Amino acid sequence: MLRHTHAHHSSTRHDHGNFNTGLTCSLAAYIWWGLSPFYFHQLAGVPPLVTLAHRVVWSVALLVILITALRQWPDVKATCSRLSIWPWLLGSTALIAVNWGVYIYAVATDRVLQSSLGFFINPLVTVLLGLLFLGERMNRTQIAAATIAAAGLTYLTIVTGGLPWITIVLSLCFAVYGLLRKKAPVTPMTGVLIETAVLAPASLLYLLWAHSRPDATFNTPRLLLTLALAGVVTTVPMLWYIAAARRVPLVTLGFLQFLNPSIQFVSAILLGERFGRERAIAFGIVWIAVALFVADMIRRARSNAHVPDRDMPAGEISD
Repeated sequence: MLRHTHAHHSSTRHDHGNFNTGLTCSLAAYIWWGLSPFYFHQLAGVPPLVTLAHRVVWSVALLVILITALRQWPDVKATCSRLSIWPWLLGSTALIAVNWGVYIYAVATDRVLQSSLGFFINPLVTVLLGLLFLGERMNRTQIAAATIAAAGLTYLTIVTGGLPWITIVLSLCFAVYGLLRKKAPVTPMTGVLIETAVLAPASLLYLLWAHSRPDATFNTPRLLLTLALAGVVTTVPMLWYIAAARRVPLVTLGFLQFLNPSIQFVSAILLGERFGRERAIAFGIVWIAVALFVADMIRRARSNAHVPDRDMPAGEISD
């Protein structure tokens, strides 16, 4: 009896420690992603395609080192041999390239507020795609949240006289990316390695051409060092997120993911972006939708508390 009690307490302490570790990792990942505009703002003078190519090449280099250290090459080989998943992986590769490129462009052109809005509504778009393509159902609260968010985007389009395309592209990219990775269930690190490796040859050739041009103004030591850090900036929060997803219930991760756009919102203001009355109203409308969505998520989590959900998310990769 004493042994059983001791084992129970040890298991409880272990689970508690795992949760605390996961919570710390998730907070670190979302805060890192939220503060990433400050890094990419340092590269505002570099053409977005050059920054994107560096991000791809240095991410591949770092992931090769990590996968070698973790001895995960058998998983990479097994994944590559499954020909049936390659159409899905090629689709997710295109989406991650568009996602990263548009985000870099948003920061370079002082449109971080638009990207922040995209990350706020991404969960709502994901629910809509589940309805359209996976046969999932939306409850009344989710329908109300999606309708309110659409109203906020419509208002922003009308008052600014232009479609907030960065918001729409980023939210759609994330949502469709997750949908494709459900069709090609691979581990996050292996998946991102394959996606970036597919993009690497063209990226490397483009960099050789871009840096050899006589009018290249981004060959300074400071900018080259900053560009070389793109792999760390991309990969480190991803590893934290993977560690968190193995230890923290998905509903907790889902709730915490709103930290990223919230911090990006503050980052945009600190970087000097204008937040006028029109944007305040549009964001306010979207925040109401997000509040409804989170409240529904908490309600469903409580009703399903007896069914722990600790599966890995389907390939969620942030900015």
